[in-house]
Amino acid sequence: MFLVGLTGGIASGKSTVTKIFQNELRCKCIDADIIARQVVEPGQNAYRKIRETFGDSVFLQDGQLNREMLGQIIFHDEGKRKLLNGIVHPAVQKEMLWQILMCFIQGYQFVILDIPLLFETKKLLPYVSYTVVVYCQEHQQLNRLMERNSLSADDAQARIRSQLPLTEKCKLATYVIDNCGSIEDTRNQVKDICLKLEASKKHLILRVGLLTLFALVVCGFSFLL
Repeated sequence: MFLVGLTGGIASGKSTVTKIFQNELRCKCIDADIIARQVVEPGQNAYRKIRETFGDSVFLQDGQLNREMLGQIIFHDEGKRKLLNGIVHPAVQKEMLWQILMCFIQGYQFVILDIPLLFETKKLLPYVSYTVVVYCQEHQQLNRLMERNSLSADDAQARIRSQLPLTEKCKLATYVIDNCGSIEDTRNQVKDICLKLEASKKHLILRVGLLTLFALVVCGFSFLL
């Protein structure tokens, strides 16, 4: 099994591409955003650490995390953003690694990791065989974000600037999906990449490597006996 890192910028259309991979092409996807929401639920370690670090003001009366309030804080304060990332990212990575292991056991050829900050954090980057970046033009990204999250231009720009520019991510990518046009155009690009991934032999190379390692371990253990 090999890993494919899917990323992009905020409001560039990454979620749309993930849905096409998962729902239309039946690819196995692990979504870091979904996991990030799960690890900050009441009772989780990350939830407790956020309350200890940021105080009660970033929580609603029902105990849930006030994402809007927290967003206003971290996207205008790099230091506090790093504090939050230091709490949430390790919890997300731990859960992702567990899910990756389960996918390996189940025999998937490849798994797509939907990670917004793949290039920024670099934590899982060494383990992915291919990277896919979802791109759109800067003005499209800004307008989509303002409309989707009901943000002012300044707030939307602050969130966009907190990530590596899309143009830079495209330079680092194996494949780029241009999401500037129609959904059908995007869908065709996703299908083309999926065909290329399915044709890859990396999963065989990795499995042979693991089997070889296993055989060496077994032989070494037998020799000790």
